[in-house]
Order: sequence, then C-alpha cells, then structure tokens
Amino acid sequence: MSFKDLDLIQPIQEALAEEGYTIPTPIQSQAIPLILQQKDLIGCAQTGTGKTAAFAVPILQLLYPRRTMGKGYRQIKSLILTPTRELAVQIADSFTVYGQHTGLKNTVVFGGVSQKSQEDKLRFGVDILIATPGRLLDLMNQKIITLDHVQIFVLDEADRMLDMGFVHDIKKVIAKLPSKRQSLFFSATMPSEIIQLANSMLTNPVKIVVTPDEPTVEAIQQRMYFVSKSDKKNLLLDVLKDKAIDSALVFTRTKHGADHVARILNKEKIRTAAIHGNKTQNARQNALNSFKNKEIRVLVATDIAARGIDIDELSYVINYEIPNIPETYIHRIGRTGRAGSNGIALSFCDQEEKAYLKDIQKLISMKIPVITNHGYDLVELENPALVLVKKPAQRTVAAARGSSTARQPKQRWFSKGRAGK
Repeated sequence: MSFKDLDLIQPIQEALAEEGYTIPTPIQSQAIPLILQQKDLIGCAQTGTGKTAAFAVPILQLLYPRRTMGKGYRQIKSLILTPTRELAVQIADSFTVYGQHTGLKNTVVFGGVSQKSQEDKLRFGVDILIATPGRLLDLMNQKIITLDHVQIFVLDEADRMLDMGFVHDIKKVIAKLPSKRQSLFFSATMPSEIIQLANSMLTNPVKIVVTPDEPTVEAIQQRMYFVSKSDKKNLLLDVLKDKAIDSALVFTRTKHGADHVARILNKEKIRTAAIHGNKTQNARQNALNSFKNKEIRVLVATDIAARGIDIDELSYVINYEIPNIPETYIHRIGRTGRAGSNGIALSFCDQEEKAYLKDIQKLISMKIPVITNHGYDLVELENPALVLVKKPAQRTVAAARGSSTARQPKQRWFSKGRAGK
C-alpha cells in the first residue's frame, strides 16, 4: 500500500511526495482511513512508528473544506494535547510540513516561557492548536483561548500524560470541549488506567493495536553489556572511542545522573549536553537543537525530557542505566531506528539492575544479545561477591559489538520512504 491508495487530497499528496514519503507505516495505513470516516479511535503503537502522521494527515484533510479563507478570524477546530514542550514542537512541525499546501494554520503553546509570543500568534486565530496541559489551562482561564469550536480532539502520548500526573488537567480540558466532536486517543502502552480514561472520552471507538506481541522496533539491533556500576563511565568512554558513533542519545534514570554523565564526557572533550526537568525550557530546546545540528555529539537525557525527540538520523541509543519500568525501555530505544533507518541500542546493566532486565526481556519476548570481553565484564562468584575483571583490550569496542551470545532479531517491515514524523 502507498499513500496514493489512501484517497488523500492533492495538497497533502504533494506535501508527502516532497518529503519523500511514499509508504505508510502500519499505524498510518490503519488509522488514516478510519479517522477520515470521522470515527473515534484508540491507537496503540510503540514510539517511532509514525503516530503523528497517523492523525495529522487525516485531520488536515478533514479540516481542508472547513478552512477559513483570506484574512478572516480562524476558530480552533482541532486540539492536540501532548505532555511536553519538545513533543508539542515536533507535532507542530509535522502539521506545518504535511499541511504546507492546504492553507490551514497551526500554532503551539507550552509553559516555561513567556506567553506573549504565543498570544500574538493566537490573536488572529488558528485552525489547529497543539498544547501542553498547563499552559493551555492558563490561557483558557485568561479567556485567551476558547475551545467552543473544536471538532477534532487528540490526546497524544496518553501513558506519559498519566506518568507525569496530568490526569486532572486532561479532565478539565475535556470538560470544556463540545460534546459533539471526534476524539482520537494515542498511547504506546495500554494499562488499565489508560483504558478507563479512553472509555470516558470516546464514543464507540475503533481500536488499533500495532505489533502488540513484538513491542520493540525490529530495525533496532539491541546489545547488552554487564558491567559494575562504578565502571559504567569507563565503558561509556570506551564505547564512544568508536568514531562510527557520530551522535548518541544516552539515558539515565535521574536528573543528577544525567548531569554527572555529561560532566564526565565533557571533561574528556566529548561535546555533550544534558536535558531533564530541572533545566529551563529554553536550555532544553537549545541543547536539543545543538544535538540535531551536530554541534554536540552526545545528548544525555532523562526519560520525560527525551519524549518528543524525533531525529531520523540518530543511530545510537545508550541506556547508561536500565529503566525500572519495562515499557520505558521501549520508549527509549524507539528514539533510534526511525523513519526506516537502522538503529543500535546499547545497554549497561549492573548487578542491581538485573531484575529490571528480566522484566524487559519478558515484555519484548526475547533475550537481548550480550557483549562479552569488553574489558569490564562483571563476574559473579559463588560467595556471591562480584569481581570486576579488567582485561587488556585485545579488540576494539566496535569489533566487540559483533560478538554476542544470542541471535540478532530479524529486521522486517520498516523501509525507506515511510513517514516517520
């Protein structure tokens, strides 16, 4: 199937063709026709599968006949609610690209910055608003934004919304929406809390679940290093000696950990920045832009701060610390292997994190291949004290990546030409 088979209007087809998108991903090929039929929808798909295009493209098509011509005031006809500034900006960029020939206007509002520039963009109205919950409610309370004319509502990254404690804000927003509307609900995972929220806001929804039994992106090569906690920094420096790693996104569990790793790398003259919740919005955006523009080689991030990073050329994700929530591992490695590209996810696991690894491998239904003889191998003895075996380096880290104790996962349906936004 190609995008030409989805009965899209010419302005959208032209935009997709200009971006080189020809083949829709599974979530796109299933969701777009249903949304065009104006059905409520629950979409469950892992990160990196093209969820944004799955709702942006049909929303643009549905609003195209309803657009305001000329300089007339535009009412907000579609609202997309998303958890972070970074993700909101990415979604707005996607609407701009896919809708460049439609005449529809979008803007984004988020907290952490002055609201004046956002007010200026809202003054003459927009067709599509992308927003984070806090700033949206602030502007609604100030009567700067009204949702009386919203026809299509999207709740994106619903699981992350709940993780960040936005459930009450979401309910406040939904209470201000017209009862007669189309609602779309997207989430990477579907725990019971998410299902309850979906049932409260949707009417007879159609449910789409993409690759539920194989939740990891199959284009990603996954590798595991067992190493002591104290020597993770040494292993990371060894790994980054490989010049083939021109950019890497490194994950830590804590804000302090992100700053610590960034300091280590910068001390070794590896250009690095850290992003996390204690950084200002401007600092986070500047770091992200520097990473995208190849001005820095490594970006160290916590999970919440990294949501919304969408870089097609990112080849490496490194889990400096194993996440304690299995689904988080899926979100992390999904930052690479996007838009049909291959990706590599390397993970450093110490003794205390083995329980987390067990849960992850249960979720993804596979054993992650283990890299041995990397110079910092963790050996467990019968006592059961742990001894860190440091061996003279007899092979490069790059060569070690080719040695594993498990088979590589097969690569399947991702191919070039897919819309990855």
